[in-house]
Amino acid sequence: MTFLLAVVLAYPLVLIGISLWRSRKVKSHADFMVAGRSVPVILLVGTLVCTWIGSGSLFGGAGLAYRTGIAELWFSFGAWVGLVVAYFIAGRVRRIAEYTVPDLLEKRYNAAARILGTLAIILAYVTIAAYQFRGGGWILSIVSDGAISPTTGMYITAATIVIFTMLAGMVSIVTVDIFNGIIITLGILFTLPYMVFKVGGVGEVLARLPENFTAPLGGHNLLWVMGVSLPTFLLLLGESGMYQKFFSAKDANAARRAVIGMVLGVVVIETTLALVAIVGRAAYPDLMAQTSIVGRAASETIILYIARHGLPLLGGAILLAAGVAIVLSTGNTFLLVPSTNTSRDLYERFVNPEATDRQKLTVQRASIMAFGIIGIFLLTQFQTVLSMALYAYSLVGASLTPALLAAFLWKRVTPQGGVACIAGGMGTIMAIGVLSRVGVSFTATIAGTEFDFASSEYIVIPGVLLSIGLLVVVSLLTKPSPEEQWRPFFTAEEADSGTAA
Repeated sequence: MTFLLAVVLAYPLVLIGISLWRSRKVKSHADFMVAGRSVPVILLVGTLVCTWIGSGSLFGGAGLAYRTGIAELWFSFGAWVGLVVAYFIAGRVRRIAEYTVPDLLEKRYNAAARILGTLAIILAYVTIAAYQFRGGGWILSIVSDGAISPTTGMYITAATIVIFTMLAGMVSIVTVDIFNGIIITLGILFTLPYMVFKVGGVGEVLARLPENFTAPLGGHNLLWVMGVSLPTFLLLLGESGMYQKFFSAKDANAARRAVIGMVLGVVVIETTLALVAIVGRAAYPDLMAQTSIVGRAASETIILYIARHGLPLLGGAILLAAGVAIVLSTGNTFLLVPSTNTSRDLYERFVNPEATDRQKLTVQRASIMAFGIIGIFLLTQFQTVLSMALYAYSLVGASLTPALLAAFLWKRVTPQGGVACIAGGMGTIMAIGVLSRVGVSFTATIAGTEFDFASSEYIVIPGVLLSIGLLVVVSLLTKPSPEEQWRPFFTAEEADSGTAA
């Protein structure tokens, strides 16, 4: 235990040391936000992969795989499809050379779209950052055999992530994420074959699994598939951290090439994590019967349980270090993005347009600390990482993603349509969430099966249907945007033809 705890505590200290060293490179607010737009492909791939593979994958996705089987990959599949779409717009995003997603929204729509987009990002991203705090608390509690409580571990994790992010922003994140990516990959690629061998081989693993565990749908229906895959698809394409890192690329070609590496990395890591969790179900079926471990759902800690009890000392240390890397790298980005929105999209844009770099950096760093505190409060509102992830994904996916995709793919979309889309999607998710808590039912029976559209699995469906409907109808009822407003979002060939019209 002492060795494992030392690894878990020492690894983030090393990263903070690297961050302190890299903080010398921060000479301006632009350096803090987008690393001076100089990030090469290899570093961009590492940071894009590490941002996406967060506690949602380590705990929520792995927990779902432990409970459901191979069908959990539908949860990840949505993001994989989204990455294919992202490849075609990455170069355009970098060519526009803004700093934030709300920058894009105002450029394509208007100032109201910027404000609404900023609000949606802050609400969702602080939530996502918060469940990284919870994940870190679980890690510390498990490796210390409860000597560090999950709550104390959560505070330690939150403080570490906040300090790390405040030091150097994007400069430090892209630097350390290449190390994080290597540790994550080594950890899970060692764990899978070792655990299969330990259980007795593939045949023995399959023999111990419940019925339908290897079935593509796992006993669910297509609406369930849509419910778990649509949020990740929509979040990926509206993921502000990804766009901000595209802005950080040294050129448009680097941004596009980095998406290819991101596809390969994300597919390999998420698939391997799911398979490790499934082998964990065969090795440790008793966790399924437990309602909690270190205070939360036992199934969601299966990867950490394997690291602590299933692997040899060195292998467990590497996997736990990978868990730390996942939590820290994702938490950093999901605090940096909303703080960037606060400093640039609110403070600089509306409060103090003549602000100096020092003033903007002060506001951004203060925002990072404030959002860390708010994130800890949000942890009291959800019982599982998966439910937190899906609500946050749905908020971004229903509000920002349709408006962003329309900006790049549909010349006819108007400022009024974009604003109605963002407001309608965000309002629907928030309204259903609030009303369901006071007793309003959103349950419907479809094809003989009952679905609760207020649940985290399905709430995205009404949200995105309404936002897309508003986007299309309001755009068609309002005056088209002038050419100079939409032209930067299309290639020269598309702008001069009817493509994407």
